[in-house]
Amino acid sequence: MAFSVKDLTYVMSRLRDPDTGCPWDIKQDFASILPHTLEEAYEVADAIEREDWSHLEEELGDLLFQVIFYGQMGSEKQYFSLESIVDRLVAKLIRRHPHVFPEGTIDSQRAPGEDPDEEWINQRWDEIKAEEKALAQQNTEKTLLSDVPVTLPAITRAVKLQKKASSVGFDWPQKDPGVVDKIREELDEVIVELDAGNNALLEKEIGDLLFAVVNLARHHKINPEVALRGTNERFQKRFDVVEEASTIAGGWENMTPDSMESAWKKAKRLTD
Repeated sequence: MAFSVKDLTYVMSRLRDPDTGCPWDIKQDFASILPHTLEEAYEVADAIEREDWSHLEEELGDLLFQVIFYGQMGSEKQYFSLESIVDRLVAKLIRRHPHVFPEGTIDSQRAPGEDPDEEWINQRWDEIKAEEKALAQQNTEKTLLSDVPVTLPAITRAVKLQKKASSVGFDWPQKDPGVVDKIREELDEVIVELDAGNNALLEKEIGDLLFAVVNLARHHKINPEVALRGTNERFQKRFDVVEEASTIAGGWENMTPDSMESAWKKAKRLTD
């Protein structure tokens, strides 16, 4: 017998039962579960990048469990429920896809041959999101950048902050060399603090340098998170070659800086 989402919600309610549930699950709250949610999301991304499809199935299950967990806790606090989460999501998807649900109902369909072009779809998407944002701002006082989650990975958040600022014209022109000049400027400031030996200011300047590099990637439609993941993967593969050389040499203690550099150059030739 195959279990269903209904079974999963039942298991979750049993785990959270104050009398007969699991002590660990019972004592959790939104804040304590958050780090697990982020970890599960990264493990999903890792499985996709490695094209490990059987492992991806398991990781997606773990990520789904996080949503079920939040739904259960929300229901207990009378904030929301899994049902209200699904209801709100379905309504939003229908509203944002008028080219699929032309009458705004789940059963409506466009007539065969009435295929809207991609430009119209993108325009309507932006208009609908703007309408939603305007409605939300009627109920809550927000600044332009306040809805960018602070819990996002720093590089991802930097991209979103820059895109938000760009939406009102606060940005370098697309072909402006100022982005590269800004990177040089920030690097010069890093060097100044390196010479000064002030680690607090050095941390700040390194952050500014990273932010400027993210800006360059965004201007060239490169996802900096993906770019850095690729670099991490290449570094790991190259370092594996260096480690293999250390094994042949009888251990790391027998490796000199020159031999490590030689092994690294060999690794680069093998992985480029």
